[in-house]
Amino acid sequence: MFAEERQQKIAELVAGTGRVSVTLLAERFRITTETVRRDLATLENAGTVRRVHGGAVAADRFSTTEESVTERAIQRPDQKIRIAEAALALIPRTSSGSVLIDGGTTTEVLAGLLARRTAIEPSDGTELRAELVAITHAVPIAGKLSSVPGIALDVLGGRVRGLTQVAVGQATVDAAGRIRPDIAFIGTNGIHASFGLSTPDPEEAAVKAAFVRSARRIVVLADSSKLDAETLVQFASLKDLDTLITDSEPGPELAAALEDAGVDVVIA
Repeated sequence: MFAEERQQKIAELVAGTGRVSVTLLAERFRITTETVRRDLATLENAGTVRRVHGGAVAADRFSTTEESVTERAIQRPDQKIRIAEAALALIPRTSSGSVLIDGGTTTEVLAGLLARRTAIEPSDGTELRAELVAITHAVPIAGKLSSVPGIALDVLGGRVRGLTQVAVGQATVDAAGRIRPDIAFIGTNGIHASFGLSTPDPEEAAVKAAFVRSARRIVVLADSSKLDAETLVQFASLKDLDTLITDSEPGPELAAALEDAGVDVVIA
């Protein structure tokens, strides 16, 4: 294969997945890592990709890049459904308790599945069914859960950030510090072996960090486009997590870091 043809295929991989590693490219094209780095340098000079530690990302993917919740809602729908279904299985059907659902498009899918499941739960008619307490700061998630029998909704207040439709600010952080939910389902913009979990906005990062501190069990929902990604603000380390639910096996470096941190990885 000519270098130009190989570089075109590398550019297509980056465009399709958002990120590629030097090791993966070397194995895929059966070339040395030095050749991969030269290819990436050529592509970066052409403005096609941007080199990062261990690989490359799309040229327009920066640490502060953030799409709106509307834009993200239509991306990777099948993967999000599978991840949300695996997360739903962690919420007991028959007992009361409390769950915190962070803002995000995958967590919003989870909220929809939870609402439908709870609404059709059978009752033996002898006693009132115990309510599940659902806590969120996300406007779309609150809308899905607000009128579901069997769910007691607690909405954390604050200033609503229009881009992501979640409450942020000190009031939200303080409210998160006063609760202790049984399980928190957390969204993230990136999960990285050394940098941990991150998101582009500092105020959202502060709220997510408060959620991680507050809950008894932390479950992260992240499709494979978030794996190995770093955005501007870290809000948790891998050691803060109990479970990661994703749709694809993490790469070797991230997989090893998750194992070292004792994180249970569920592939949906």
